[in-house]
Amino acid sequence: MTENNPPPAELIEDRLARHFETLTPSERMLASHLTRHYPVAGLGSMPQLAKEAGVSTPTVLRLVQKLGFRGYPEFQAQLRAEVEARLESPLAKRARWSDGVPQTHMLNRFADAVLTNLSVTLGRIDHAEFDACAAMLADQQRNIFVTGGRITHALADYLVTQLGIVRPGVSLLPPLSNAWPPALLDLRPGDVMVVFDIRRYENSILELAELAAESGAEIVLMTDPWVSPVAAHAKFRFSAQIEVPSAWDSSVAMLVLLETLLAAVQERTWPETEARMKRLEKLYENTRLFRRGRSGEGRAGRSAMQRNAPRPKQC
Repeated sequence: MTENNPPPAELIEDRLARHFETLTPSERMLASHLTRHYPVAGLGSMPQLAKEAGVSTPTVLRLVQKLGFRGYPEFQAQLRAEVEARLESPLAKRARWSDGVPQTHMLNRFADAVLTNLSVTLGRIDHAEFDACAAMLADQQRNIFVTGGRITHALADYLVTQLGIVRPGVSLLPPLSNAWPPALLDLRPGDVMVVFDIRRYENSILELAELAAESGAEIVLMTDPWVSPVAAHAKFRFSAQIEVPSAWDSSVAMLVLLETLLAAVQERTWPETEARMKRLEKLYENTRLFRRGRSGEGRAGRSAMQRNAPRPKQC
């Protein structure tokens, strides 16, 4: 991490997680309410927040001070800044990153930002929650449905391609809403829907997640630090840091998180996964999908080379 690329400001949600074990029971109740309804719960007045969380107004004031704020107005100012960051367009992001940018090469600035993103992302993941999510994804009694937005559909497609080898029952949900009813027809209570949704959050993704939750699906949300509205329906939620010196957000940290989850599921299902992979390799071999190396070209390859070799001229 360099002087030109300082660490991102700590989000209020991260502060809540970091201080949670030191809080009193009433403060924990308030922190849990803020986390469940983040960031909307903190945008109202202090008495309103206290009433909704079932605590006293002094409890709200004590908590925000423990989080490092001088008072509730300062707490709300940061929360509003986080909400504004959620809605930032690519044009606004590019303008902010280019304003007063250091004169270092783009490769260096981009790499510094990506490494910081990865460190922050992995640092905020609760290991017990990660393991519980991996166990749920490994449960072959559950079908898994995956969907993503305009940008994140590529991550959804990648997860389906890889997880479909590790275990059966993995489907990619189409982005068009008229295709959702037949796609969700076979969804059973307890099945899993993995949702990718980063800023600017898409209404269609939220609508699909709501339909799945109403049908009894468990939602796993892959999102950013500002948190997709789908979080209100999610059993597990992982927030990846995504900001880089570009008009576009970065998927690197989310991809690492995704691949780590894949590895964890694979380890939990290895006996079945190994058998599936052996069958798949046999099918690849039978269809000759991949080129063989020189040592494996065999007689067919040599015969083709001999047929295509120039013939000597007859004297």
